Amino acid sequence: MFLVGLSGGIASGKSTVVAVLRELGCAVIDADVIAREVVQPRLKAYQQIVRCFGTGILLESGEINREALGNIIFSHPEKRQLLNAITHPEIQKEMLKQVLKYFVLGYRYVILDIPLLFETNRLTKFMKHTVLVYCDPQTQLSRLMKRNGLCQAEAEARIASQLPLDEKRKLASHVIDNSGDRESTRRQVLRLHARLEDSLDFLWARLAVGAAVAGLGGLVYLLLQHFLS
Repeated sequence: MFLVGLSGGIASGKSTVVAVLRELGCAVIDADVIAREVVQPRLKAYQQIVRCFGTGILLESGEINREALGNIIFSHPEKRQLLNAITHPEIQKEMLKQVLKYFVLGYRYVILDIPLLFETNRLTKFMKHTVLVYCDPQTQLSRLMKRNGLCQAEAEARIASQLPLDEKRKLASHVIDNSGDRESTRRQVLRLHARLEDSLDFLWARLAVGAAVAGLGGLVYLLLQHFLS
């Protein structure tokens, strides 16, 4: 089994690609979902965040107000770094647990959906392939304005807070161009999935594991034959 890192940019259409991959039965680990899970009340990351950012970021229910916290880290890069230092270790632990689960289940490859894969650059060394969901800058801007109800200046500021898609494109081993319609994107995802499924990556390891399993099975069979005879 090998790992595939999937990333994109705000409003580039990564969720569209993930939906197609899930339809194909691919194993997808969503870092955003895990990020929400690890900051639930009473968990380690939650306690550290409240200690560092104060109770003003909490909802009446006691859960973290993601919008309030987001406004703080968007305006203060040093606060964003602090939040990342708290949450990233917990997120990575949970991701590792899920990777091991899919390994045991026998999946050919696992997709790690990580929005800031190329910004943090810590996890790329563990990926056999990296995939970027791309769209041209004008399409990205118009989609974000429409989706979030932002004015052009607000949308541009949010896009500028991330590494530009054209820069990420240079770092990715595969690119899904989502500038067009959904069907065009779907065809690209299908081609990528077929390529990854047919990949000879780690063939030697798969053969070694297969040989070991076959050898162990043969030994068990001989022992059973011996005790039953």
